[in-house]
Parts: sequence; structure tokens; C-alpha cells
Amino acid sequence: MQAESTRPQADTRTITVIGQRLHVAIRPGKGIRTPLLLMNGVGVRLEVLHPFVDVLDPAIEVIRFDVPGVGNSPPPVIPYSFSTLAYLVTKMLDQLGYKQVDVLGVSWGGGLAQQFAFQHGKRCRRLVLTSTGTGTIMIPGYPSVLSKMAMPQHYTDPSYLEEIAADIYGGDLRSTPEFMHELAQDMRLDEPQGYFYQVMAAMGWTSLPWLKFLRQPTLILAGDDDPLIPPVNARMMRFLILHSRLHIYHGGHLGLLTHAQELARVIEQFLAAR
Repeated sequence: MQAESTRPQADTRTITVIGQRLHVAIRPGKGIRTPLLLMNGVGVRLEVLHPFVDVLDPAIEVIRFDVPGVGNSPPPVIPYSFSTLAYLVTKMLDQLGYKQVDVLGVSWGGGLAQQFAFQHGKRCRRLVLTSTGTGTIMIPGYPSVLSKMAMPQHYTDPSYLEEIAADIYGGDLRSTPEFMHELAQDMRLDEPQGYFYQVMAAMGWTSLPWLKFLRQPTLILAGDDDPLIPPVNARMMRFLILHSRLHIYHGGHLGLLTHAQELARVIEQFLAAR
């Protein structure tokens, strides 16, 4: 691992894409690897994935962005669907000068990543799906967990998120709840509109009918203690996606943060494979 002072630092900027302002962060690579585009979960601003990006191979250029209505990207005038957001992402990549990327989607962002890979297949070389499922047609999490996720209080009240984090995210948070103290501040929503837009985009959406048509090599990552999206969903996706492999790690829904070193190595090997 590089020393802190020599790690590449991300360049942040705000760009306007077909009328929508987007907050973007780009960590430069060495120009020899396909850039990696990250897609976050519900209400999660791009800064939250910094611990993962920080341990990722510095040769890989990493692109992050705040979904409209989250972080420093203002809400759109009207709600969006996954398909319209996937189109917006292609226009963002056009403006930034990327013809093709590898895509990593986390939770809700995994749904967007699937839609992007299906809808704009030539723009996505490889696909990584983490702690995610197939949308409305999937094996749901525990009812008690889903009821807590249904309202944005856990994103507007950091102390409440700390209180319920172990129940909804599982894994290491059951034994180290203090992990959520700083993270809860980064996940705080300034306004609920963006959260509801993300929830609305996922309502009625499912990738189940067309997953078999994905042609990208795909890595599926799932924690064995994920109360929000049980790992049986990852096994179902492994069965449906033709060129896919499955990696189950010992942890919960936030494995990309709690197991950043471990999963970064797994992802790097997958992206570098021929």
C-alpha cells in the first residue's frame, strides 16, 4: 500500500450534463487500465466510498459521482427512472472523455449498474455487483429491516442511524458499532427529496427478465450476514448472468467499507483477468 502522502488524490468538480449539475470526483490512474466507475447506494454521497478507493490499486482511474438529489448534485426538476439515469451517465462519460469503463455498483447502485450494462453494453467492459439484487422481484430482507429503511430518518438523523446500523447492515457492525459514528455523518441527507427520487426509481424496476442477456464478465460480491439483501439473491444472479462469478465474504451489507482491503484485492484480480 502506498504511503498516505503519495496516494493519488481525487479531483472534484461540478459539471452540467443535459441540464443537470453533477458533482464528480476522479482519482487519476496510470492510463494503462480501464477506468472504474462507481455507483453508490440510496442517499450515499461519493465521499462515503473514499476508504475503498484509497486502498484500490493506484493504477486504476476511479470515477465517482453524486446521483441527482444526493450530496452536491442538486435534485432534478422531475423524478427519474433507472433507464433515464443510465442515459445521463453515458452523457456524463461523454463529457468527461471516457468511451468505455468498468462499472461497480453497490446496493441501489447495483441496480443502476445492471441497467447501464444492459442498456449501454458497449460502454461497460466489466461489471461488479456488490450487496445488490434484481429489484422488486427478489428475495426481500427481513420485514423489520425494510420498515426501517422505508423512511429517510436514518439518513437525516446520524444518531438514529448509529442506533439501528447493526440491525439493517449486519456483519461487523454487530460487534463494532462505533464504525458507524463517522460514517453516519457522511451519509446524512440535507433534504429528503433526493432519497425519495431514488426510491421511486427503484419502484417497479427489475432486471430479472433480461439478466441472461448481459454479456459483460461479471463479479458478484455478497456478505453472508446481510439483513437488507440476503445472499440468496447473489446466488440467483450468479445462475442468471452467463459470464459471472460469485464471491461470498464474511460480513454484512457494507462490506465494501468494512472489508475494503479484502474486497479491493478480489476486485482488482477480476478486473485484471483476461
